[in-house]
Amino acid sequence: MMRSGAKQYVVARPLYSEEAFAQDHDKVYRHGKTMLSHVKDYFTCDAKRAKNAALSLLPVIGWMKIYRIKEWLLSDIVSGVSTGLVAVLQGLAYCLLASLPPWYGLFSAFFPVVIYFFLGTSRHISVGPFPVLCLMIGSVVTRIVPDEGPALNITGLEGLTRDEQRVLVASSLTFLTGIIQLAMGVLQVGFVVMYLSDTLVSGFTTAAAVHILVSQLKFVLGLTVPGLSGPLSLIYTLEIIFNKITSTNVCDVVISLVIMVVVFIVKELNDRFKSKLPVPIPIEVIMTIIACGVSYAFDFKTRYGIDVVGHIPKGYESPIAPNLHIFQETAVEAFPMAIVGFAVAFSVAKVYSVKHDYTIDGNQELVAFGVSNIFGASFKSFAASTALSRSAVQESTGGKTQIAGLLSAIIVMIVTLAIGFLLEPLPKSVLGAVVIVNLKGMLMQFRDIPYLWRRDKPDCVVWLGTCAAAILLGLDLGLAAGLGVELVSVVLRAQFPRCSVLANIKGTDIYKDRKDYTDIYEPEGVKIFRIPSPIFFANIEFFRSKLVEAVGFNPLRVLRKRNKALRMIRKLLKKGDLQWTSKGFLNTSCGPIKESEDESNMEDLDLPTDFKDLPVRIDWSAELPANIVVPRVDLHSLVLDFAAVSFLDISALKGLKTALKELIRVEVEVYIVACDPYILKKLHDCCFFDDEVQSSMFFLTLHDAVLHILDKHPESKEKRYDYDRIITTVTVHHPEGSLRSRDRNAPETRF
Repeated sequence: MMRSGAKQYVVARPLYSEEAFAQDHDKVYRHGKTMLSHVKDYFTCDAKRAKNAALSLLPVIGWMKIYRIKEWLLSDIVSGVSTGLVAVLQGLAYCLLASLPPWYGLFSAFFPVVIYFFLGTSRHISVGPFPVLCLMIGSVVTRIVPDEGPALNITGLEGLTRDEQRVLVASSLTFLTGIIQLAMGVLQVGFVVMYLSDTLVSGFTTAAAVHILVSQLKFVLGLTVPGLSGPLSLIYTLEIIFNKITSTNVCDVVISLVIMVVVFIVKELNDRFKSKLPVPIPIEVIMTIIACGVSYAFDFKTRYGIDVVGHIPKGYESPIAPNLHIFQETAVEAFPMAIVGFAVAFSVAKVYSVKHDYTIDGNQELVAFGVSNIFGASFKSFAASTALSRSAVQESTGGKTQIAGLLSAIIVMIVTLAIGFLLEPLPKSVLGAVVIVNLKGMLMQFRDIPYLWRRDKPDCVVWLGTCAAAILLGLDLGLAAGLGVELVSVVLRAQFPRCSVLANIKGTDIYKDRKDYTDIYEPEGVKIFRIPSPIFFANIEFFRSKLVEAVGFNPLRVLRKRNKALRMIRKLLKKGDLQWTSKGFLNTSCGPIKESEDESNMEDLDLPTDFKDLPVRIDWSAELPANIVVPRVDLHSLVLDFAAVSFLDISALKGLKTALKELIRVEVEVYIVACDPYILKKLHDCCFFDDEVQSSMFFLTLHDAVLHILDKHPESKEKRYDYDRIITTVTVHHPEGSLRSRDRNAPETRF
């Protein structure tokens, strides 16, 4: 009920424990499906399911049915032409990263795009070469077929030229990557990409950008540097470059600097005036055409010794089968490539799907990229994903669907079949310069470090660890190391959560960390302890230690002291050194009584205190006879807030039950509140409850438990001060059979 004119609410309801709530409210019991029924449902087929399967396997059918020809076709044509020109240039440039002849990059910008048109669920990403994947392929290619020395002894490489060997290695690696992606898609395990956090991907791609930058220096400087792979390969490459720096080709350096400066400036203008420009200025294409013309006119290759693209064969080559022996050599590298390629493409696709309000399917994306890579590898292309800059061109120039992607593939095909010869005089330093300029976005991610350090230090450690490992160890080992750092970070956060002691905010039913607020109320003898994480085998001991710290005493130690005291009292009574009178225990011994050092039956000290053969129940808060000293316990009630506990494992159940029993045996009443129904059911299924640990300790909310405690221990609220400041009145009804035992006529409990 809302009070008119005030943002307040008043609730009148019974005080509920979990048992009382279950009695008053009927629950719907749902019968879970068996494994057999799940299997039957999975393999059952009808007309509707067949139609949905067809639509999911061929998403092109879904968006083609709603295609608006008059509104979208022109935009797709403009976008397709613009993206195709960029794809040609990037295909040539990124192919250098893979240590392959440049024209094979055109194959990678064509075959995967055609397959993705039919199988992909994103309408805006541009499929094709991705620099990080190209670099990972290049490290494998140079490891198996190095620049200097013979290739590894692998069946199938005999009698081939170095370039043919490298193409076979790259295509076989791509084929294996596609098989892995296809298998993951069929098995519906697209969720694995969720283990690659944005922080990890940012650190990894930044390290990849550093590798790409170093790998392109040899083209920019006009040096001959062998391709290296493995740990510290970047350091060794830099060492070779600095040793040969005196052999730099000045013409290559000048061309590269001019290209980088002009492209950088125009790209900045494109970003600044993108709202006013109908399409971004394709400056890379323009500068490439100019460089080709100037190189051809002045014969840069002969006069200045510049390395150029060279002969580009017309047409496509015949398909080849993958080499199974190469599969064995590259299986370790293929898996991270499959994950990275999918993760980057899915991340970009998700951004555009949210922006344009449609859904994408992660598992279908895996299938699409898997089939694209398998098909492309058969025609000697290398692994495809999506380049961020190329996708941005396709979307920003008005692309609405993958028709733009198909048109870009047609542009690439025209270049491959008809006008590829025009690119033969293009200096490789131009391609290297274009690659370096396009690294700006990834390199600028270094600016994330101060932000992450201020906002979330563990995330910053993940970023730095991933980046450093990928730079020093290589991209494949670096990704594995980054995943390790990330998982350690998650485990440590769950293993060492920030536990807190809560207190009531005066005048409300709200409970917050008592360290954060001043106007709070803490009932005498009551502690409210909160753990904000699941409880499992790795953090159960931490939970117990924090609990002991919160209550201020070790319950097991207190229990043992009490049982030792009872032993001594029984012994003194038996000897006659201690007698019970109406005024209490009377010490009849003349000399001092020494504490017993009997250590027999130590396990009995952990059992509940037993008063059955004593004349009276011992009051542990009062002074004990014969100068016996036992630690005083001022706590009578402990409330455990389980609102943030999402699961308990078997180890945690055992540890929790032990901790509860220790507290109960020292006469501390324990209450657990806001427990998830799944956990409560698990406790019942695992026979958690017994004569000591009972299900009646579970309450619906924190406030229910605290009101119950105050009702049961009125002395806790008699010591309160400043009653007038507690302005909220919570009306608690006490129906028949409720937990309240005193004064049932009282209409309300003030708190």
